[in-house]
Amino acid sequence: QVQLVESGGGLVQPGGSLRLSCAASGSIFSIYKMGWYRQAPGKQRELVAAITSGGSTNYADSVKGRFTISRDNAKNTVYLQMNSLKPKDTAVYYCNAGGVITIVTTFPDDYWGQGTQVTVSS
Repeated sequence: QVQLVESGGGLVQPGGSLRLSCAASGSIFSIYKMGWYRQAPGKQRELVAAITSGGSTNYADSVKGRFTISRDNAKNTVYLQMNSLKPKDTAVYYCNAGGVITIVTTFPDDYWGQGTQVTVSS
């Protein structure tokens, strides 16, 4: 089994910064893609940023130039550096691991973390 644990959320002022971390644990052989999604009350969950094992990234248009995603493949950990935060960034941020291969995996599988709250307010 695979577990994802997020950390680093909190309350910040507009223009401030936060760094989210997500560590995957378990009998993991490889993770093809790790990413961050967010969901605000009454809204659909949306992709914020994702990164493949090879380092290819993609970002939501709303965060381009402000957020940076990175990962440490050896530690199965993904990070999201969030700068110039705006009130509309307020949401629960969820870590996702896609294309996960474990010791007992028949097909690649996806996993989700429990979420961490990010609140941007003055």
